[in-house]
Amino acid sequence: FVPGWVVDSIFYQIFPDRFANGNNQNDPLHVEPWGNPPTRSNSFGGDLQGILNRLEYLQDLGVNSLYLNPIFSAQTNHKYDTTDYFNIDPAFGDNDLFTKLVDELHKKGFRIILDGVFNHCGDSFMPFVDVVEHGRESSYTDWFKIRSFPVNSEDLTYYAYGGARYLPKLNHGNRDVQEFILEVAKHWLSQANTDGWRLDVPNKVPIEFWRRFRETTKDENKDAFLLGEIWTDGKPWLMGDVFDGITNYRLRELIIKFCSSGFIDAEDFSYEVNYLLDSYGQASFGMVNLLGSHDTPRQLTVFNGDIDRLAIALVFIFTMIGAPLIYYGDEIGMLGKNDPDCRRTMIWDENRWNQRLLQLYKKLISLRSSNKVLRRGSFSSLL
Repeated sequence: FVPGWVVDSIFYQIFPDRFANGNNQNDPLHVEPWGNPPTRSNSFGGDLQGILNRLEYLQDLGVNSLYLNPIFSAQTNHKYDTTDYFNIDPAFGDNDLFTKLVDELHKKGFRIILDGVFNHCGDSFMPFVDVVEHGRESSYTDWFKIRSFPVNSEDLTYYAYGGARYLPKLNHGNRDVQEFILEVAKHWLSQANTDGWRLDVPNKVPIEFWRRFRETTKDENKDAFLLGEIWTDGKPWLMGDVFDGITNYRLRELIIKFCSSGFIDAEDFSYEVNYLLDSYGQASFGMVNLLGSHDTPRQLTVFNGDIDRLAIALVFIFTMIGAPLIYYGDEIGMLGKNDPDCRRTMIWDENRWNQRLLQLYKKLISLRSSNKVLRRGSFSSLL
């Protein structure tokens, strides 16, 4: 049930505000100079035009699928506080520009998946604003999990994701909420011709809803890729009725323990890797294997700058069952500790690139792309 194009994919993850600024006319207020240290609140002006302008770089690297962190209207730099699910954030461009980006990607043989933030919304989302303004009289009262009235952030009278006051949780027991999310999902698959969804913290949402989500999206596009952000055991999500794959953070942890810290030896590593493969079965081909993301320290930071050890980890990622994912800038040796430090602006000065690492990435990408067995073959431990 894994879409065939996913098995042949090499994903590249882009945090839009930090990748490339292609149009300074849509920069947010108080935009900071490119290269300044990232904080939880500052912005740098990266946008969709910046991605369009750098497609040649991505082609030269050899990747063929993009995963974008949230791009819908929101108040923060990370955009996980959605204000309007049907419109591109003005700091990134507009809906027409996004359609142009998707068209260009498809012409060049790329696929693209978007970040779906459906567990919670932003506190500027119109239905939530209505509840704050009208209290029990609001027609959207049951869209959220309200503890008491009046609704206010000071006393946190509503459930919020991670206790963050600006991220009210949606009530997925409400049929109207379900239908709204399904409309959003269908809209971007059909109107913008996107290729799937990466779903944010899906474990916070009843699994029954995701079964409906799968039916609806697959009716819209049978080849749509549904990728769940799961950090723990993925088996319940990979039975054929929910997701096609998950972000393989468990494999990441094993690779780091074996290749970097030496916390586990080869026998333990072999056992644990085979356990994951046995547990996920054919769904292993839909796994997205990663060493870094916007939620982790940069891979070269994790490996304490040891490229020899990192190289072993990368060889494993690129020859393993499941699609590899590159977090923007990892291929040129960018550094960074936990969020927000791992979300630095992309370095475009080639003199600052780690050429040894970049050439290794290109070689491994080429190797995987030109050898079907590395994408669709079986796996066994030899020693």
